[in-house]
Amino acid sequence: MNKPSQPRPPFEATSPPYELDGYGWAKAQARLLSERRFEAVDLANIIEEIESVGKRERSTVRSALRVLMMHILKWQHQPERRSRSWALSIASQRLAYQDAIGDNPSLKGELDAIRTEAYRRSRIEAAAETDLPLRTFSETPLEWQVILDQKFELPDA
Repeated sequence: MNKPSQPRPPFEATSPPYELDGYGWAKAQARLLSERRFEAVDLANIIEEIESVGKRERSTVRSALRVLMMHILKWQHQPERRSRSWALSIASQRLAYQDAIGDNPSLKGELDAIRTEAYRRSRIEAAAETDLPLRTFSETPLEWQVILDQKFELPDA
């Protein structure tokens, strides 16, 4: 929770201050709302919490996409190290990304911006994990076709 340094009124005596007990505060606010006691709710902090939920959901999508692209970059730039485990990681991260988007479909309009943000970190992490220079990895984000559709499989042995 994004808590300010000083408690903000109003809060009921039965509702712990937002800054001191986030869980207790949330439970109390939910109770007040369900009882339709709108005059007693801590509206300023409820608004802040709802806004932070949106930010966390966007961050979840960006994180899933970041990890997926990092795995793809490693696959592309270290063919000699490819393994079934790597292919499974890419498939698993695709599912994590698709689940995150499925849970937050209103983020679809922001996906190109999220991809750009995520790719900046993916490049850095891929360089660190492969010991390859950062310049090895293009500054241009991976295409959606590569991220979502390209097959990453090992040839049959």
